[in-house]
Amino acid sequence: MLTFTRNEKRDLIIAFVVLSISFAISNAQLNLHTFISVLPIVMVGVAIGSLVRELGAKFVAVKYGYQAEFKAWPLGLLITFASAFIGIVFAFPGFVQTYADNISDEINGKIAIAGPMANMVLALISIAIAALIFPLKPISDIFTLIYLICTIGFSVNSFLATFNLLPFYTLDGIKVLKWNAKIWIVIFAIAVIMLLMSIGIGAENMVKLIIDAVAI
Repeated sequence: MLTFTRNEKRDLIIAFVVLSISFAISNAQLNLHTFISVLPIVMVGVAIGSLVRELGAKFVAVKYGYQAEFKAWPLGLLITFASAFIGIVFAFPGFVQTYADNISDEINGKIAIAGPMANMVLALISIAIAALIFPLKPISDIFTLIYLICTIGFSVNSFLATFNLLPFYTLDGIKVLKWNAKIWIVIFAIAVIMLLMSIGIGAENMVKLIIDAVAI
């Protein structure tokens, strides 16, 4: 069972607020009306995806018997906020600190891969829900809102998974690669395919393709 310290709850709330505002600014730029309109969608479809990544890592660490705690990274939050103004959010809200004197590359890699995989699963769930909701859009604005949240959720979670699997220092990818190169290649390739589909085909077109495929 996951438990959270008072400081951890505070840091999660701070990270959630900064991520929500940053992604909203990225979509709206300096248009206040658009910012207000997109913020609720972003709070559900985007910020939660970023926090799911951190909680996924915490869950696996606790599963292996380690104490783990999410810590907000002030500089990373500043980078996250500043990058929003260029239209691409580099999400560095913080990290899950695992308290262990000696931790193997295997366990460290499994903890690291949990976050991106959580984003990938969330992306697939989002696009599936979007396909189910699509025919109901004309019925109510609520269904339209859920649809928008899910399509944005697919695109953003695909991006977060791919970004964090890059084999660079401080990112999850380098830890996974150090543990098992074959697993990293497979998971990274799947994440990249999902990202390219969200960019090249687009989440809305993917929904239509899914609906057409099911109807056949």
